Amino acid sequence: MLIVGEGENGTRRPRVLLPSPKIGPLRSVLYRLGIATALLLSVVAAVYLDRDGYKDNNGGTLSLLDCFYYSTVTVSTTGYGDIAPVTPLARLVNTVFITPVRVLFLIVLVGTTLEVLAERTRQDWRLSRWRHRLRDHIVVVGYGTKGRSAIKTLLSTGVPRASIVVVDPDPRAVAEAAEAGFVGVVGDATQNSVLRQASVHLAKEIIVATARDDTAVLVTLSARHLNPGAGIQASVRESENLQLLRQSGADHVITSSEAAGRLLGVSTSQPNVSEIMEDLLEQGRGLDLVEREVRVEELGKPIRAVREPALALIRDGRTLPYDSKACRELKRGDRLIVVRSAPADPEAGQDEPASSGRDGA
Repeated sequence: MLIVGEGENGTRRPRVLLPSPKIGPLRSVLYRLGIATALLLSVVAAVYLDRDGYKDNNGGTLSLLDCFYYSTVTVSTTGYGDIAPVTPLARLVNTVFITPVRVLFLIVLVGTTLEVLAERTRQDWRLSRWRHRLRDHIVVVGYGTKGRSAIKTLLSTGVPRASIVVVDPDPRAVAEAAEAGFVGVVGDATQNSVLRQASVHLAKEIIVATARDDTAVLVTLSARHLNPGAGIQASVRESENLQLLRQSGADHVITSSEAAGRLLGVSTSQPNVSEIMEDLLEQGRGLDLVEREVRVEELGKPIRAVREPALALIRDGRTLPYDSKACRELKRGDRLIVVRSAPADPEAGQDEPASSGRDGA
């Protein structure tokens, strides 16, 4: 499978890899044999039903074996000429039916070459159709440990696989993403041309999970330039680059190395607290942190009256802790950060499972 090609000036051009089912060679051969057999039998049936319209040089009416013989030499373009159509109806059937079947039969015989051409055409059609339908999707830049973990969490919150696009410079990583059911783009995401291949300008959310901090900054700058309204969530290894990434246009920045260090420190001094924190980080198992809107029956009440344990309130873009004075009265438009046990109960499942993007930025 060709994923990355060379441009006219020798530069590497991005390629989009769509997920597709795998068909084994034996299954492919059997499929072609089935089509060829069906075509041959259709010709046999047509000749046998009008066998009086054919003349055999040996004389006599065509038998079923003769019909098989004539059909075989006809569709294979051998054509010995010992059996020929003589009536107008038989010749009409040969013209409008048997001749097209002969062409289809030959296509099946030389299907290896034609299959490559057809596959390219089909991939081009699928790519065009995919681009036409792609709107409000999520672009994940980097399919390493961080990128795969982010996608796993997205899937656990109900995000469909078809709305996730992976961008990575490693063809093997993109091939792995395609096998997992995601559309992948091979290329350097710091280049605008690669991001356009992933339709970043139409994306709802962009996750920057690159291995290097400088790459994350460049990707964020390019993504923000192409899509000023998208939510950009980024990760850096060192906290000294956090402010730089925010200035580049990221809405939320996670410091991976320091976050891991904090967990190590907590697990040393408070192992049970560390276990709960790890549980909260893994969506869909044990306890989950969920952002949802305030319900109608909760308006005017304090945050402590909420049925689920509420940790924070989001109002006018500000995140307020549960013990803030502003949390004494919930208002319309407020959003809550609550703790739920997974799987959620049916009534709670009607709420939004997660933030839609830039709330509380």
